[in-house]
Amino acid sequence: MNATIPEETAPRARKHIKAKVCLVGNPAVGKTSLVRRYVMNSFDDHYLTTIGTKVSKKPVRVTDPSHDLDADVDLMIWDIMGQPGFREMLKDAYFFDAKGVLAVADLTRKDTLEDLQNWIKAVEGVTGQVPIIVAVNKADLTDQAQYTTAEAVQAAEALGADVFLTSAKSGANVEEVFRRLGARVVHNAIQNNGNHE
Repeated sequence: MNATIPEETAPRARKHIKAKVCLVGNPAVGKTSLVRRYVMNSFDDHYLTTIGTKVSKKPVRVTDPSHDLDADVDLMIWDIMGQPGFREMLKDAYFFDAKGVLAVADLTRKDTLEDLQNWIKAVEGVTGQVPIIVAVNKADLTDQAQYTTAEAVQAAEALGADVFLTSAKSGANVEEVFRRLGARVVHNAIQNNGNHE
């Protein structure tokens, strides 16, 4: 009599990656507040002017089903002052070796969505194409919205990006937006056979 032995499920491959990701967007869209909410789960109602560049680190675990892979990603989150002159002065150093971008717009100011194209152009001039996620922040202020979700989706699609409505104040989608960016960074690293361990 032949006994059937069940095949053992092979464990998923596991990878550890360190990845620099940059936040871009106009002043006062909430970049620093998003980082603060994500890293420390807090919110400060005051506008936080970033002096120079601040780097925060947070590990995130992501799964890439297309490659049957689990990855532990140390996100090195770079936050820079939004003024254009400052951006021009530091862009090469700030964007150098970035593996992903969180592009932040303010739901209450349409120009911040329109300006994302220039921010992404500046990044890609240094890094080439990298994964982009668009965060339309201040989603708790829908009564003051200057554009629709459909317009945000259209703008993000033009950048080849996913889009999330986020609120640093309530925490809505903040964890998810960074997790998705981490997942796209991992997927991109594997596709390019990059070794960031």
